[in-house]
Amino acid sequence: MKIPIQCPSCDSSLKVSELSCTHCETTIRGNYDMPLYMQLTREEQAFILKFFLSSGSIKEMAKQAELSYPTMRNKMDDLIEKIKNLNTQKT
Repeated sequence: MKIPIQCPSCDSSLKVSELSCTHCETTIRGNYDMPLYMQLTREEQAFILKFFLSSGSIKEMAKQAELSYPTMRNKMDDLIEKIKNLNTQKT
């Protein structure tokens, strides 16, 4: 199941407000930020996982995706920029 990260009404970022334990039924309520990784789209999360599984080789990722290295590098640079922006919003 995909966890929504943006409000379907206004497109604002969603916050985590409740966590619960299925074992002992403890519930924790508050207003917590989503972890940075969870704020990325499914496609961006998959890209990071592929990068990790290819031992951090953009060249290998490009080969597997049948894309040129510059195209894959641009995708990586765009994702890095997005993560930097998300990270600076937290501080």
